[in-house]
Amino acid sequence: MKKTLIVVDMQKDFIDGALGTKEAVAIVENVKKKINEYQQNGDEIIFTRDTHQSNYLSTNEGKNLPVEHCIEGTEGWKIQEGLEVPGAIYIDKPTFGYLNWKEYNLEEVEMVGLCTDICVVSNALIIKATYPEIQVSVDASCCAGVTPESHIAALTTMKMCQVKVTGED
Repeated sequence: MKKTLIVVDMQKDFIDGALGTKEAVAIVENVKKKINEYQQNGDEIIFTRDTHQSNYLSTNEGKNLPVEHCIEGTEGWKIQEGLEVPGAIYIDKPTFGYLNWKEYNLEEVEMVGLCTDICVVSNALIIKATYPEIQVSVDASCCAGVTPESHIAALTTMKMCQVKVTGED
């Protein structure tokens, strides 16, 4: 069975940039270990990148979150140093949830990354709806939310929707 690790938006702007948090900084080493584990096993690794353009502030998201971030080609858009590995797949997504997961023939998925309460939960639920019979899991020790409280709320939501949550304290 093909195993896929989806690394959601581990970009500089979400870690220590425009929308960074201490919780995001704290998970980087855990995420790095998880990526290395999948790479050593020869499993599929997919990185998503939140990808906005220079008109971000005039978009619906920009009007609701008026902080420029992850503008394509900028330093903040790049994946955090030390996380990228050869052979990984990259998906540039213009919004929270990617809608074309069916293109990847997923069989078993584990997700890590940022932000638990926005892009991780959105993609986990889209994948679960697209592939209702596969195991979808999220490692909580490799995720961080906008706040610790919203991180926990997102984990609870995912559990209710049959996404397996591991790595909780």
